[in-house]
Amino acid sequence: MAFSIAGVILSAYRPRTWPRHTGTGTGTVRAALGGPVVYAHRGASAYAPENTLDAIDLAMQMGFPWVENDVQRTKDGVLVVIHDDTLARTTDVEQRFPGRAPWKVKDFTWAEISRLDAGSWFGDEYAGASVPSLRQYLDRVQRNQQRLLLEIKKPELYPGIEEQTLKVLDEAGWLDERHVTKRLVVQSFSADSVRIVHGLRPDLVTAFLGTPTVADLPRYAEFTDRINPWHTTISADWVAAVHALLGAHGKAMEVDTWIVDDAATARKVQAMGVDGIITNAPDVVQEAVGGF
Repeated sequence: MAFSIAGVILSAYRPRTWPRHTGTGTGTVRAALGGPVVYAHRGASAYAPENTLDAIDLAMQMGFPWVENDVQRTKDGVLVVIHDDTLARTTDVEQRFPGRAPWKVKDFTWAEISRLDAGSWFGDEYAGASVPSLRQYLDRVQRNQQRLLLEIKKPELYPGIEEQTLKVLDEAGWLDERHVTKRLVVQSFSADSVRIVHGLRPDLVTAFLGTPTVADLPRYAEFTDRINPWHTTISADWVAAVHALLGAHGKAMEVDTWIVDDAATARKVQAMGVDGIITNAPDVVQEAVGGF
């Protein structure tokens, strides 16, 4: 029986200034320190415009191998990396196309979107940054030798986006054993979307975004490996209940929580036993959970 749980809508993150980083490799020492994995949410999005190539490049320079992104689809069927289903917040679409409100991603072609400025809203130094296609994004993550937590965004707006996402991943070389086992996780707020991905590629690691009740967790364990909740909705007992279950690949299920951007909250969820922390400010979280 199909079921779904509503996700929590993220508000726009207030930008912070970050100097050009020379890269100390802080994110690569997590395993030695035994802390949670730190995921750079939409790239290092506290310091560079979210979901741009600049943001993932900065995460790489800061030493964080895992980046998270959001995937949606244009009017002419190209997958693009952007969080909102409208272009208004993070691009200059209102100035370029003033008569096309509400500026939905699905109402614009790739040629139109690729010409938008997706950086000036964040800071003048990022003027001219663009919305990347998923293929462009994958190629940059690959070049940076990073790993990807890929979110299929609002799949109800884009029928068939699961199959198309897998096709692009395959064409970009991201569905071989090395990527599937170590470098890729696919997640969504839609349980049905996660189930579709698992059905199409049972070897992929998948995650559901939300906080199911403890009673409902066994149903999710049938088709996913991780439950990724908003940090305000969980407790140590809930995390332990997730860990007590075997997921779709026969291993203990994991918990990666979001969005944690301050040291106190990072330490709080670490004490709850989470496996990963998804953050706009990976350096802040790493320092808190890594003890330096």
